Amino acid sequence: METTMWSGVRERVEALARTGRTWDVLGAWDRYGGTGHHFRLAAPLSEPEVTEAETRWGVSLPEDYRGFLLQVGAGGAGPGYGLSTLHRTGTGWEWTDVGGETRHEALTVAFPTSEERVRRLAEHEAREPTRSGFATREAFEAAYRVWRDADDELFDTSSDGAVCLSHEGCGHCLWLVVTGPERGSMWVDGFSADGGFRPLGTPHERVGFADWYLDWVIRAETAV
Repeated sequence: METTMWSGVRERVEALARTGRTWDVLGAWDRYGGTGHHFRLAAPLSEPEVTEAETRWGVSLPEDYRGFLLQVGAGGAGPGYGLSTLHRTGTGWEWTDVGGETRHEALTVAFPTSEERVRRLAEHEAREPTRSGFATREAFEAAYRVWRDADDELFDTSSDGAVCLSHEGCGHCLWLVVTGPERGSMWVDGFSADGGFRPLGTPHERVGFADWYLDWVIRAETAV
């Protein structure tokens, strides 16, 4: 299935590069800095390389994304400002994020479900200190700093078990879930706009990597 899914996709992206109209697609060209992915893709990876990366981080990548790495490219041109690139470094395999922060050490942790996120946030908000509960302002401010730090930790754990694949600007990143019940689905990080992590699609019909990427290819072809 994945072989058929990605057949000809690299060639379609390369054709977009030849149009020379990179300014018509978000992230393909930055008019201010002259940067952007310019519809360029990294070379595909080999089966042993993908397997080595999975072993390195203890995960089994979703099949559609795995097929993309093998047949289209390891990263580069894609939605937003392009795809994070999976590559080998001096210490092993890792994703070079496009504006995001994949927490590689947390990839084996189960990605929290929507219900779990709601519960965690409610419990955290219930612990917010109030001035009336402290004898002095100094004591209140110290307790509030501790609570605020816990807020940062809550944000970090929201991306457990997910790879940051794309950045759309203004702090919005797109993540691919690689562990837990939501494995294979795409999520958007809307914390910069107080939106929290939320899935693409609906509770009953999630959007996977292939649908997300192929939809971008079609929109880019229409734009140029």
